[in-house]
Amino acid sequence: MDRNRHFLRQWLPWIDDTQTPDDTRRHLKERLQASIGGDEIHLTIVIDGAIVGRAGLQQIHPTNRTANIGYWLGEEFTGRGIMSETVRELIEIGRHYYSLQKLTIRCGTENVKSRAVPERLGFQHEGTLRRNENLYGRWIDHEVYSLLLEPNNSTESH
Repeated sequence: MDRNRHFLRQWLPWIDDTQTPDDTRRHLKERLQASIGGDEIHLTIVIDGAIVGRAGLQQIHPTNRTANIGYWLGEEFTGRGIMSETVRELIEIGRHYYSLQKLTIRCGTENVKSRAVPERLGFQHEGTLRRNENLYGRWIDHEVYSLLLEPNNSTESH
């Protein structure tokens, strides 16, 4: 994360809050607690023994059977299909282990590489949330994508 701080800071609001090893431990403990509570599940992406990114199902809603997918990847690992494969796995986890019927991904409008993931995987563009996030003093719009899931069917949207 430190090697990619400038790259990731363009899109992630928590980068400035994770400056020290203690900050990172605190952040990971918070994510672990949410996972234990069933609200989230996180995957750490490891290549050749190095952590290169993370992805997860967030805000899992058991009644509505919905969740959001969030992810980040170090700049030098983008463009290799790593995140698309990771999100494919999250789709299957959501379908088979959580019986989810809908997954949503939100990406900064200008974050072309991040937006390519849901577009490549057949998510439908739902719309644009204007001025959706104040990211270090600048307002960014978010593009919203969704994928409707049917149990035991392919990951194609319906």
